[in-house]
Amino acid sequence: MEEYKLPDLPYAYNALEPYIDEQTMRLHHTKHHQAYVDKLNAALKGQDALRQKSLEELLSGLEIVPEAIRNPVRNHGGGHLNHTFFWKIMASGRQSAEGETAAAIGGKFGSIDKFKEAFSASAAGLFGSGWCWLVLGKGGLEILTTPNQDSPLMQGKKPVLGIDVWEHAYYLLYKWQRAEYIKNWWNVVNWQQVESNYQQAMRI
Repeated sequence: MEEYKLPDLPYAYNALEPYIDEQTMRLHHTKHHQAYVDKLNAALKGQDALRQKSLEELLSGLEIVPEAIRNPVRNHGGGHLNHTFFWKIMASGRQSAEGETAAAIGGKFGSIDKFKEAFSASAAGLFGSGWCWLVLGKGGLEILTTPNQDSPLMQGKKPVLGIDVWEHAYYLLYKWQRAEYIKNWWNVVNWQQVESNYQQAMRI
């Protein structure tokens, strides 16, 4: 199999301004994400059997990965997969939640606004670096936080929506104000992609 590659962004680096600045997007994509890709490829060098499996399979079944490279695959594989997901979950132009996802969120959390409040509180309250997710599990939709670059797949849950709350995702523009970054991030959420993610998760 070919080595993993950095995916192109589905928009220009400045497309999410003023909510996420061009410099942050450029560094986040070309430096941080690229580093995860490079280190993942290095960890899997010569591991032909593992390269036959998808990254989703590796992260949801880390026990099959040799212990010597398990942490690099977990950290850098998770970083690659999480960021690939994250870029698609954003778009220029404010959108509204609609469709099956909006109905499911309303049924679970009471309303879209109440969901945003709960999600934002979880994201802001996460200690250290990590992610906050809306996931689909056996019990339906739930809000989940994961440390570092851990993927919800490691817990058998499918990501529907996710925000990167590592400082490199917001510090140039928002400094220490993570809550302000999270509040403004809702303006660039790609709800059409959220709907697609939810429907795909429901089929699996």
